[in-house]
This record gives sequence, C-alpha cells and structure tokens, in this order.
Amino acid sequence: MAATWPEALFLVRHGESSGNVARDEAEAAGAEIIDIGLRDVDVPLSDLGRRQAEALGRWLARQDDHEHPTAVMSSPYVRAQQTVDEALAATGRRSGQVERRLDERLREREFGVLDRLTRQGIQAREPQQAELRAFLGKFYHRPPGGESWADVGLRVRSAIDTLCREHAGQRVLISTHQVVVLMFRYVLEAMTEEQVLAESRSDPVAHCSVTTYLCDPSAGIRGAMVLQAYNVVEPLLEEDEPVTTHEDAPAAAR
Repeated sequence: MAATWPEALFLVRHGESSGNVARDEAEAAGAEIIDIGLRDVDVPLSDLGRRQAEALGRWLARQDDHEHPTAVMSSPYVRAQQTVDEALAATGRRSGQVERRLDERLREREFGVLDRLTRQGIQAREPQQAELRAFLGKFYHRPPGGESWADVGLRVRSAIDTLCREHAGQRVLISTHQVVVLMFRYVLEAMTEEQVLAESRSDPVAHCSVTTYLCDPSAGIRGAMVLQAYNVVEPLLEEDEPVTTHEDAPAAAR
C-alpha cells in the first residue's frame, strides 16, 4: 500500500510578492486599504521574490538527481506560478523534464470582506469581524466571502488524494502559500489546532523555503509521508538573499 504515496513532497512557499510589499507600506503609513489594484490571484512576485525563486532553482540544481522533483503542482496564483517559472529556469537542463500542472486547491486562503484591508482598515470597517475572529481564533474564523484555516484543510485533504492517485512514486514539488503549507503539516502529521498554530507562531513559513516529506513504507499500517525538514531556507542563505516571512493573512486576522 505504501506505493500509493509519492516518493517525496517538496512544499515551497512562493517568493515575496508585490502584495507583501504593498501591505507593509500601507501598514507603515497607517492606511486602511492596501494599494495594490489587482485581484489577489494576479499579484506578481516582487523583484526580491524573483531573486528568491532563482536562488531556489540554483539550489535545486545542486541536489543529486534522485532528490530532484519529477513533477510540479502549483497554485494558479501568479506569484506561485512565477516562482516555479523562475526556479525551473534556474535549474537549467532539468527544467524540461518536469511535468507541471495547476491546481486551484493549492490557492491562497480567500479573505472575503477582509481582502486588501490593513489592521487599521479591519478595525475601522469590519469591527464585528475583528471581534468574532478574536473569539473564534483564526483556525475556525471564516470572514464573509472568505475561508477559515479549516476550510483550507479540506482542500489539502482532497489534493493529497490526487497526489496519491496520480503521482504515486514520484517526487513532487508543490508551489503554494503560507497557510497551505501549514495545513499540509496539519493533515500529514495529524496535528491539532493548537499544534499547527503554535508552529505558525514559532517558525513562520518563509518565502521560497522548502518543507520536505519522504514516504516511509514502515510508518503506520499503510506507510506514510514523514517530515524530513521544515521551512528550510538554505537556498536563500547560500545565495545571500534576504529571508522574508510576511504573513499572507490580513494583519488583524493572524
């Protein structure tokens, strides 16, 4: 039964985005709205984000052939796709050997009425949601038109079923978003709400970091994906690129 699992999973958070930069600027200015002018799905990488993705690709190219991804699944969001584009281009000859597909289940958590609002904006325009989030906690709080972390977990469970069905025995790189990486950990490691939130606080997922799982046929009764390394930032450190950990969620919904 262990053969139904992928051989390896490499979970990669996209590089820093122009949305991350715009939100930091808005927060610093005390603005209520992040001045980005794009749908979240269309937000591209920042210049630093592109360099981070290139550094990731060069790091991948330095790995042994048996450790290199054979398939890629990506969030359809522009910043996640650009991360794959830049990383695969930087690997050189290997880039043409990787099967690629988009999967909407790997998209960013949807923020609904809180989208593009800063901390100040949420308090000023959606005070009831700020109060409700404080009561429920971010794992279960679902803003109108948006998603909770638990909702993202349902998407991740479905995506894992597809990975087992269509990518058994393969080494799969997944280009995705902060909360999705954490919810993969939640599902694959059978974490509790408290455990995954503690991980998010103590070791935030960095842009272009790599979280690796390997299939262990001896784990459990059917084999399992076992965590080998979480939030590895060596690809950036080896290239002297800054390590960034901007939260993707609105500031008042962390």
